[in-house]
Amino acid sequence: MSTNAIPTKIPFNHPCIAGNEMAYISQAVQGNHISGDGEFTKRCHILLEQELQVPRVLLTTSCTHALEMAALLLEIKPGDEVIVPSFTFVSTINAFVLRGARPVFTDIRPDTLNMDEKQIEQLITPRTKAIVLVHYAGVGCEMDSVMRLSMGGHIPVIEDNAHGLFGKYRGKYLGTFGCMAAQSFHETKNFSCGEGGALIINDPQYVERAEIIREKGTNRSRFFRGQVDKYTWVDIGSSYLPSDILAAFLFAQLEAREKIQSTRRRIWEYYNEHLHDWAHERGVRLPIVPSHCEQTYHMFYLIMPSLEHRQRLIEYLKGKNIHSVFHYLPLHLSDMGGKFGGVKGQCPVTEDVSDRLLRLPFFNSMTVDMQSRVCDAIMESSRSW
Repeated sequence: MSTNAIPTKIPFNHPCIAGNEMAYISQAVQGNHISGDGEFTKRCHILLEQELQVPRVLLTTSCTHALEMAALLLEIKPGDEVIVPSFTFVSTINAFVLRGARPVFTDIRPDTLNMDEKQIEQLITPRTKAIVLVHYAGVGCEMDSVMRLSMGGHIPVIEDNAHGLFGKYRGKYLGTFGCMAAQSFHETKNFSCGEGGALIINDPQYVERAEIIREKGTNRSRFFRGQVDKYTWVDIGSSYLPSDILAAFLFAQLEAREKIQSTRRRIWEYYNEHLHDWAHERGVRLPIVPSHCEQTYHMFYLIMPSLEHRQRLIEYLKGKNIHSVFHYLPLHLSDMGGKFGGVKGQCPVTEDVSDRLLRLPFFNSMTVDMQSRVCDAIMESSRSW
């Protein structure tokens, strides 16, 4: 065997089968109901509602659509302001901009990379209609402070919990603090159905209208429960229901949640243990998880000493057939962000971290041998620093 053989590729992400996905998909097909709100959708709703102890969960076609539903439920309109971190995916704010809101960008904490709660109060104006936060990497934001700033719900808090399903802050599940939360079941998330999401509704006043908005603005859900003898168009809305085939796949993953989380914890802890000393010696920062947060082991990242170091490591790993990626670009510096007044220097931590953060390969079927190869390559790359 040639010593110059190209090593097997280690992808950044690889969708995984946790158990009964294919069997449940087959059941859904055989049950002759593969459109939205079938048997497996209901099973997902019940499982999540019981586990999280929330009034209502509604599966959606994506986390983006869950956020769009939240904006509709809050009746966001032109002239409203929404406080949002600049360090996030565009969907976090786009859902509100679509309704005419102006994003008010805030910086992140240098430790957890979550919204800096100390900056929120100074950004609140009479036009503030929501605080939209992100639990980055499945580590909880400082929710005690955020909820105080919401003034007893006077300013609604929406949790973008795409990274954080089953994570906790001071013993309470992420996604259960604000009036609503959005989940993602994209293939890069801990629990996946390829594309999908969910709206978690913690305030019962939004439940009935959420069902209507999700069903194209009709009271179809009430009809199927026998509460009305026919359904009709009663409100604005769209089609946010995922196929029951997707729900079948997702239910199998949610059933296997303890196994999945245990596997991801093993992967996260391997990286943390094997890169700890190297990082300390090389001025590289590893993730920080406060003791009062129970993270979801969603990702493992390095914050490199500089942009140059980050780019060199990405290229070095690529040469070893290992795929690593950077993450969010500052939204306030984007073309759209500039139209809303975003300027350089506005969110200095975001601007700095965005240049230096590198995400390592992380997926449920990742083996110890794969991780060993990644860690060895990282340490080899730094010999020329």
